[in-house]
Amino acid sequence: MGKGKIPVLSGKDLEGMRRACRLSAVILKEVAEAVRPGMTTGELDRYAAERMALRGVRSTFLGYGGFPGYTCISINEEVVHGIPGDKVINEGDVVSIDLGVTAGEFTGDNAITVPVGRVAPEVLALLETTERSLRAGIAAVRPGAHVGDIGAAVQAVAEGAGYGVVRDYCGHGVGRHLHEEPQIPNFGKAGKGAVLAPGMCLAIEPMVNLGTWKVDLMRNEWTVKTRDRKPSAHFEHTVLVTEEGGEVLTVPVEPER
Repeated sequence: MGKGKIPVLSGKDLEGMRRACRLSAVILKEVAEAVRPGMTTGELDRYAAERMALRGVRSTFLGYGGFPGYTCISINEEVVHGIPGDKVINEGDVVSIDLGVTAGEFTGDNAITVPVGRVAPEVLALLETTERSLRAGIAAVRPGAHVGDIGAAVQAVAEGAGYGVVRDYCGHGVGRHLHEEPQIPNFGKAGKGAVLAPGMCLAIEPMVNLGTWKVDLMRNEWTVKTRDRKPSAHFEHTVLVTEEGGEVLTVPVEPER
């Protein structure tokens, strides 16, 4: 992405965006609740496809740049962009589900990391801190704030707890397209970067590792793993900039038809 203009939504467009985000959140919640030991990531992806079809929306990810899944499903040391397939989900794993749907003209994007059964305490702490870093990033959203304020807030929470914040992948604007301006790193300096204004929609998505922040891209040219192969967590919300601050749009509430 270049340094282009950041889209601003209002009126009917914003209503459409709200609907897409709510549908995305409802489906993500259903998929997350379906995670069970013994199932494959492919089975979970097919369930997501069924839930999307039921609500008349399409996967934003399927076919995007050639991606073959309806969702990205990443397990343990896989940070993002795991390709659904024959991999079995086991007790003690953590499963990151990244899900985007397009409803009409607009896209809602969100992600969650789910513990499967009994998970090591240090990994549960990683999940809690990553989710807390997302909340800190959202709290930094307001008119006149800078993109760097979001990254600085995420970084302070995650690195303050001793974890590695992924540098190679970041959040982004979202709306009519999955990836729009601005890019939103999960690290940085407050007061730097693009200035936020009401009507901007941002996908804020901390990716935080138990160990090093460094990652490796696998041979399939999609899946990203932590370099030290320690677990990673990924949480994401689509957030609207309002006069009052950041409003989370990806709330799991069925929209009115």
